[in-house]
Amino acid sequence: MDGNGRWAKQRGKLRVFGHENGVEAVRKTVENCARLKIDYLTLYAFSTENWNRPKLEVETLMRLLVASLRRELKTLTENNIKLNAIGRIDSLPDRVHKELKEVIEKTSSHTGTTLTLALSYGSREELKTAVKTLCSKVKNNLISPDHIDETIINNHLYTHDLPDVDLLIRTSGEHRISNFLLWQIAYAELYFVDAFWPDFQEHHLVEAIMNYQNRERRFGKTSEQLDSADRTIPLSE
Repeated sequence: MDGNGRWAKQRGKLRVFGHENGVEAVRKTVENCARLKIDYLTLYAFSTENWNRPKLEVETLMRLLVASLRRELKTLTENNIKLNAIGRIDSLPDRVHKELKEVIEKTSSHTGTTLTLALSYGSREELKTAVKTLCSKVKNNLISPDHIDETIINNHLYTHDLPDVDLLIRTSGEHRISNFLLWQIAYAELYFVDAFWPDFQEHHLVEAIMNYQNRERRFGKTSEQLDSADRTIPLSE
């Protein structure tokens, strides 16, 4: 979700103004995904690199996160949305960690869309942690190096209970991944939107999904081997 700061700058406002309006775009996108029956939605909300931003901006982002979690619990419940989080959650301020944990617990029984917030997340950090854990297990004879395969690696990532990414959407016209789910997007379709995140609307989401539906996902196979019915998801009931 990129472009909050530049969106605010275009309007002669402070960056915090962009972040505040970005929260509204989050709410709309989450509700739309629930309505479209998207099973999993992951939002890159705060990266490990974002800790290097000005102290005031980081504090503002944390404040907005706490306020949003409190305010949107009702929306999550009404839409049967389950909240999840990945990243170095223990590095978040205590008040954020506490609020996040409470909302996750209160929505744990929901069976609709699983909304995952990537917080203090960095894919290289995730992979480094997984490698260190696996090395420790090998050293202690808990696992043989010969048995380490993709499934074992997946089981040691933050996303071990999530499927691989099908569609990655990046806003603001930037054409890079920025350390997001590098392992999990190996076969993802990438879609780039020029609009800044606060301007991201339902039609942007639908256009991205329709674009995805029209792509041929071969996974190493030939076109003739594919069943076209497997490449679409419904936009409405």
